[in-house]
Amino acid sequence: MRILVAIAFILIIGSLASALVFLMKDKGKSNRTVKALAFRVGFSITLFILLLIANQLGWIQPTGIR
Repeated sequence: MRILVAIAFILIIGSLASALVFLMKDKGKSNRTVKALAFRVGFSITLFILLLIANQLGWIQPTGIR
C-alpha cells in the first residue's frame, strides 16, 4: 500500500511540474496546462478515494498522534 501511495504522490507532483513547464513554454496559449492540472486533480481524487476504501477494508490502520 505504501508503494501505491508513493507512486500516486509522484504522479501528482509530476503532473504539477509538467503544468508549470507547459505554462512557461506556451505562455497560456494552449490547453496543455489545463489538461495537466486536470490530471493532477484526477490523481488526487483517486488517491483520496483509494485511501478511504483501504481504510474501510482494513488494509491501512490509523495510528493517531504520537
